[in-house]
Amino acid sequence: MIYLDNAATSFPKPDAVIRAMSNFLERAGGNPGRSGHRLSIAAGRIVYDARETIAELFHARDPLRVIFTLNATHALNLALRGILRAGDRVVATSMEHNAVMRPLRALERAGARVIVVPCARDGTLDLDAMRRAIELDTRLVVVNHASNVVGTILPIAEIARIAHAAGALILVDAAQTAGVLPIDIEAMEIDLLAFTGHKSLCGPPGTGGLVLGENVDAALIEPLWRGGTGSRSESEEQPDDLPDKFESGTPNGVGIAGLGAGVRFVMERGISNIRAHEVALTRTLIEGLQNIPGVVVHGVRDAAKCTAVVSFTVEKRQVSEIGLRLDEEFGVLCRVGLHCAPAAHRTLGTFPSGTVRLAPSVFTMTDDIRATVDAVRRIVHE
Repeated sequence: MIYLDNAATSFPKPDAVIRAMSNFLERAGGNPGRSGHRLSIAAGRIVYDARETIAELFHARDPLRVIFTLNATHALNLALRGILRAGDRVVATSMEHNAVMRPLRALERAGARVIVVPCARDGTLDLDAMRRAIELDTRLVVVNHASNVVGTILPIAEIARIAHAAGALILVDAAQTAGVLPIDIEAMEIDLLAFTGHKSLCGPPGTGGLVLGENVDAALIEPLWRGGTGSRSESEEQPDDLPDKFESGTPNGVGIAGLGAGVRFVMERGISNIRAHEVALTRTLIEGLQNIPGVVVHGVRDAAKCTAVVSFTVEKRQVSEIGLRLDEEFGVLCRVGLHCAPAAHRTLGTFPSGTVRLAPSVFTMTDDIRATVDAVRRIVHE
């Protein structure tokens, strides 16, 4: 089996992740922050260690401003629905995932003003167009760090400066970049960073988070839900303390244990080493596919300007057929269709059929890529 669906979820998981989750259930299965006995304390320590590790990864000064969520979608909804009110103006790009576009459309129906800046057909963004779109009354700018369809990387630091010059906050969707690109929320002037645990951070499903920059006033963000936090139990009002304000209910302790181990695995490997490995694989994949007559590779087609996400189509062939045959005849697992990003596919010109998406990872080898290219060539030539 050659697993190339890492843009959806990473596989396999490092052994350390599996061990950490097993250890949590066997030795620290208490409810973190809810009791004073030894199992609760041990669980709380594991959760806080993971919070500290994530803060270190993203260069956040205060671990308590790392809010655990179920995934990036949850984190994005927390930020969007927690900040925007009727009449507020929000700017996004035409390459956003539905984790951004669906909440925005719902908020639009409730009175928010949604402005979508069109990207080029390769997924790149015209900064002048973004500057024109961000007027002085813009409340929030939301952008993905890299496309989940073609991997095109956007210039986050430059967009942040444009947003801040207009008095707006910037929310970054790092679902595709956390763990493969260096992210420094202070240096890049990111106000809110949404990430997921189950992709390049090598953690389990059901984990993710929202990192609040130092300049973000958490009092202005409404929680998505309210309930027990283990703190200030004498009050029926939601506490304002971080992270409790946004983390009601029993946390996914076993998942967070695995996430912490995944992040430590990434940090031990080194972001720069992971990036270099994936750039080499992506370059080989793009070059190999482009040499097959009838294959069209979408996006920037430059491994240095995208993550390890490559989308292609074949002239006069259905993407569903290509994906099915890759799986059943060659053991290559990929994803076809619209990838929960119809706006991006409209931008790329691949709507409504979508593309075949191949996404290698730190565990993918060069031989896997060569075998995949050969499999596509054989399918196309038939």
